[in-house]
Amino acid sequence: MATPYAGDRTEGRNVVVFESFEKQLDDLPAELLEHILCFPVLNHIDISNVSCSCKRLHDVCHGRGKVWAHQYKLRWPRLQRLYRQNESYDWLKEFKTRHMVGQQIRRTVESISKRFFTEVPCVGQVLGDSFAEIESLGAPDHFCEDELLTILNSDQRRSLTLKYYAKKILYFLRQQNILRSLKMFLERPPEQQSALEGAVLVDLYCNPLTDVTLEIISAQIEEIADKVKKNLRVKNATHPSLRTGQGDCFVLEDLECQRQVICALNVVLYDQLQYKGNERDYYNPLNSYIHQVLLRRTGIPISLSVLYMTLARKLGVPLEPVNFPNHFLLRWCQNQMSGDIFDYMYIDAFGNGKQLAAKECEYLIRHQVTADYYGAISTSELLLRMVGNLLNIGKRGEGNEKSYQLLRDSLDLYLTINPDNVQYLLLQARLYFHLGIWPEKVLDILQHIQALDPSQHGAVGYLVQHTLEHIQHKRHPVEPEVKRHSAPEHRDVQYSVGLVMKHKRSGYNCVVYGWDPKCTMSQEWINTMRVHQLSKGPDQPFYNVLVQDGTCRYAAQENLEPHSAPLEIAHPEVGRYFTEFSDTHYVANEELQMCYPEDMCKTHRTVEERYHGLTPKSGQPPEPIANFQDHDLLDP
Repeated sequence: MATPYAGDRTEGRNVVVFESFEKQLDDLPAELLEHILCFPVLNHIDISNVSCSCKRLHDVCHGRGKVWAHQYKLRWPRLQRLYRQNESYDWLKEFKTRHMVGQQIRRTVESISKRFFTEVPCVGQVLGDSFAEIESLGAPDHFCEDELLTILNSDQRRSLTLKYYAKKILYFLRQQNILRSLKMFLERPPEQQSALEGAVLVDLYCNPLTDVTLEIISAQIEEIADKVKKNLRVKNATHPSLRTGQGDCFVLEDLECQRQVICALNVVLYDQLQYKGNERDYYNPLNSYIHQVLLRRTGIPISLSVLYMTLARKLGVPLEPVNFPNHFLLRWCQNQMSGDIFDYMYIDAFGNGKQLAAKECEYLIRHQVTADYYGAISTSELLLRMVGNLLNIGKRGEGNEKSYQLLRDSLDLYLTINPDNVQYLLLQARLYFHLGIWPEKVLDILQHIQALDPSQHGAVGYLVQHTLEHIQHKRHPVEPEVKRHSAPEHRDVQYSVGLVMKHKRSGYNCVVYGWDPKCTMSQEWINTMRVHQLSKGPDQPFYNVLVQDGTCRYAAQENLEPHSAPLEIAHPEVGRYFTEFSDTHYVANEELQMCYPEDMCKTHRTVEERYHGLTPKSGQPPEPIANFQDHDLLDP
């Protein structure tokens, strides 16, 4: 009889051992195995491998779904609130879908910088195609949001470019959802349109990255209402408003009971909680956002009126909004049998709840008005007034990205509520044209204007012609200029992209994201900025810098110096150019390195010499910059 090979004997022993192991597993309760497989040290890859090892473990992993449910909860805890506890789910399928969506979202976000680096950094322009790609996945919105939040909440100093575009996509996605909610809100019957809910939707659209919900705002207002009830109880323990529960809708018939509510409301809101009109910083957009009004306890007439009216109605006093010119008011009926303007008291929520007779209201604006201005308005008209205020603030802005964004957001809202307003449609078209964004949408807007008002053909024709030229220009994009320090004409350029600098005169901190060997601005700018007063005038290197205060500036070399203790620059555009803050400097992303291919070597050399006290040997090349690539983009 032939002697078996040693390998055969080993394989035989392994089979016996495995069969013995599988039999022992069969003897263990499924609940115990599930408990073991739910240990936090095991991740989804471990579970996949375990489930392939034998039929028993495969059945345990996939049988009741507890193991994959645990893996899902470990990896995506934010999503748990969306699942009902008493319902069963195919957790492996949920895990695979969420994982696939996450990978696709990351691929989409990573591709944006390559496609749009040289374009105007505008949310809509950058994200139109990307949003379509994400929508084509057919995945639930909450999966997309969760992956974007996962990216944003990763290591604060790294993957800055990925986070920059993830934030823009999240901004865009949320705004689209809020706009849909606003349209549904406006389709309801007028009596079902709450001024508070409308104000929250306006707030959310302008601040889509804040964690604000109608439920959160309502809960805060309910707390104030409870304080008013407590004050009422002291004055009148049997007041009818004290017998109502949260969410009850009722109207007090007795005028004296209404008066007691208004008195208690004024005490709580203005004396106890110290709410007041913001006279010092009236044109701050925060005054119009209801969550900021509650947080800062200050606002403008219309936002304070929404708060005041909501509280009064909760307690049985049916106040109505009044679109009074230059100063929004509320009106309180004193005589149910008449509709005359003199049968109302007018409440100034901006002025500590002061009650005014009809003619006294004119003292607020110092001129007379007709009776039409004392009438009550609908919720949609109230929202138009609120959005119009934001629109005017955007127009008053300094022409920076923040004011343009506010102008765009408020125009979107205004035209959602009143889509056929030719004046604001034309303003929207001009704004997009001025910013050089979304030319296809500009043409749609102009076509709509022409259909509504043919007399606008002159302005429309001009914009159509130049927009078509812009579209044609986009089809043949100009390659970005490549600048090298080694070029003879750049020999005077001392600094490089990524260096954290300090302005010698103004004292601001900044980071360099571009440079020119000489000033390239217009003669008008040079004269306005008094560049000729510099010792070297415009004939010296100038640097594009991102400043700590959120501005972008163009600074002369003689006014800049490397920062003695480099720090992070909290500028919203940092991620557009840099992928990481590395304690002493910023690391340029691939797109910026293509424009300045030698700068990261020079930045690294400057950092080593200045902050680490190291001087490269003569003729020795600097350390390679492989470590400065965006290799962390795929980190989970």
